[in-house]
Amino acid sequence: MTEKDFLPNPYTNLPAKGKVTWKAPSNIALVKYWGKKANQIPANPSISFTLDACATTTSVSYTKKEDISQLSFDLFFEGKPKEDFKPKILTFFERIEAYLPFLKAYHFKIETSNSFPHSSGIASSASGMAALALCLVEIERTINRDITDTFFKKKASFLARLGSGSACRSIEGDLIQWGEYAGISESSNLYGINYPFEVNAIFKNFHDSILLVHKGQKQVSSSLGHDLMHDHPYAERRFTQAHENLDKLKKVFESGNLDDFIKIVESEALTLHAMMMTSMPYFVLMKPDTLEIINKIWAFREATKVPICFTLDAGANVHVLYPESVKEKAIQFIQDELVVHCENGHYICDKIGQGAMSK
Repeated sequence: MTEKDFLPNPYTNLPAKGKVTWKAPSNIALVKYWGKKANQIPANPSISFTLDACATTTSVSYTKKEDISQLSFDLFFEGKPKEDFKPKILTFFERIEAYLPFLKAYHFKIETSNSFPHSSGIASSASGMAALALCLVEIERTINRDITDTFFKKKASFLARLGSGSACRSIEGDLIQWGEYAGISESSNLYGINYPFEVNAIFKNFHDSILLVHKGQKQVSSSLGHDLMHDHPYAERRFTQAHENLDKLKKVFESGNLDDFIKIVESEALTLHAMMMTSMPYFVLMKPDTLEIINKIWAFREATKVPICFTLDAGANVHVLYPESVKEKAIQFIQDELVVHCENGHYICDKIGQGAMSK
């Protein structure tokens, strides 16, 4: 599909008002997306686990208005006006207006909340933009009843990407691939897709315990981090590496080989941070406690052979991944050894989920 496929036919009947609500999860990339081109096009393909508990719920109320010359909306987060986030929403609306021409016909009241604490250090842009995109396509579906479920999900993913790249991976579950990749003919830079190949049952009920090493705003925004890849001396090799790791994961997912899974996932996490450390300007996003956690995971895995591993986003927090079969041992290890490295002892237990849902 191309961008033109998401342009609607002229609307014939706009409802006077209404309200829709969607809940969308966050996701954690196994092969990282880092670096983008114009129009939120990824520089390399990625693949992620969709999460379950860490989610954003968004309600959009819409009322038809007379003045259709400009976009109009109010934004509330956890019940309170959120003025500082409105510019990002306005930019998002401006990017997607061609694909949702009804936007200027309404005044919108956007009410959003997260299942995780706002200051927890977990990026909410993926779940937040996914939930908002789903609400807007749901409104379009009230105007055009011919929209199929398959097209609905693709368009929501397509629009979510224009708000936050990784948001396109938060529409469906449980394993989502995004970005053009020769190994998957139906892959696209425009939206995420369900991973089409065989996946061993061991990966169907993975857990993700998120260790909150550092709460609050990240040292460097994701947008700035992606931009730093444009002139990065190692960028092209990194983009090639992402394709190679997707090649390797096909056999890993099919066989259930956890040893090889761990090698790829941990290498991807460290590569992401290596790219940040070797950019200009350069950043060290890990904290001393991040490194302590990583070293303890390595030591524990070596001593016990329990298949537990880590991955990282562009920040200090650690995602601890492990299969259902070792859940009790993993949780005990986290409580005994790793919680001490979390800010105020805070961590979140999550698991693989099945994607967004209408409320």
